[in-house]
Amino acid sequence: MRERRNDYDVTNNVKTTDPGPVRKEVCRIYEELYQKPASPALGKPFDDFARLYRGEDPQYYACDTTYHDMQHVLDVTLAMARLLDGYERRTHDKDLDERLFCFGVILALFHDCGYIRHRKDTQHASGAEYTLRHVSRGARFLRRYMAQAGMRDLAAAAARVVHFTGYEVPVAKIRVPAPIFRLIGNLLGTADIIAQMADRCYLEKCYDRLYPEFVLGGIARRVGAGGEEQVIFSSASDLIAKTPGFYANASKRLEEDLAAVHRYVRYHFGGDNLYLGEVEKNILYARELAKRKDMSQLRRRPPATVAPAVDDQSDVQLQLL
Repeated sequence: MRERRNDYDVTNNVKTTDPGPVRKEVCRIYEELYQKPASPALGKPFDDFARLYRGEDPQYYACDTTYHDMQHVLDVTLAMARLLDGYERRTHDKDLDERLFCFGVILALFHDCGYIRHRKDTQHASGAEYTLRHVSRGARFLRRYMAQAGMRDLAAAAARVVHFTGYEVPVAKIRVPAPIFRLIGNLLGTADIIAQMADRCYLEKCYDRLYPEFVLGGIARRVGAGGEEQVIFSSASDLIAKTPGFYANASKRLEEDLAAVHRYVRYHFGGDNLYLGEVEKNILYARELAKRKDMSQLRRRPPATVAPAVDDQSDVQLQLL
């Protein structure tokens, strides 16, 4: 059996650092599910996403968050399409028509666009500084984008459903216009969790990429109401050591808050949940690393989809060890 490649999905068949192969696979899923050719409403958002993340949109800088990068978004989008497909194949109730399938894919493609900096932004040097409010920023982007994509009637719903990927609003308190949008939100939030944690280089990305984002975004250390500093993650090694604990919380979120919709992916794959299988491997290894206290065993090299930053980030990198 061929070893899984760092720039491929859980099946080792779809390259996730390039929008082209992911778009091709998502369109294939759509065509098999609905027995009709994929519409431009499904394909064009991939082009718009690529332009945005590569800095080809004149209004925005290129993506500069190395963890929440193009590969992460494409992995989530592929997982979302598989969950949508699995749900329809399992229930056979046709709740998710072709338009709602496209709606779900668009939300996945732009769920993290709140990290992208506007060119008029003179106050922030990195998109990671938006970490605590990136979902709300993405919601505002989606309101505008859905109208441009010919789904103006779904713009308000999109702005609410994207909050299923974040923690700015508790899942139970997210107001949606109809039950079907809560389902789509549960699928989207689930895709976001299982796709990133099933990445073959997940732990390396947490160490080298996520921790610096947490430092810049005010997650690693927080200031309490009384002005006291609370250390959440003292270092990148500490983040890895606490990853199994994070997974315990994520599992509760998957099962309870997001209604255990991860089970639908099994109906896409014909019985197996390949995502949770890969997640378990990563968590077992994180436990082993924490026990050994030896992060030198993180040897995989994640692919890069973000251009090197112009600004000097050495002060952040020094805090890794």
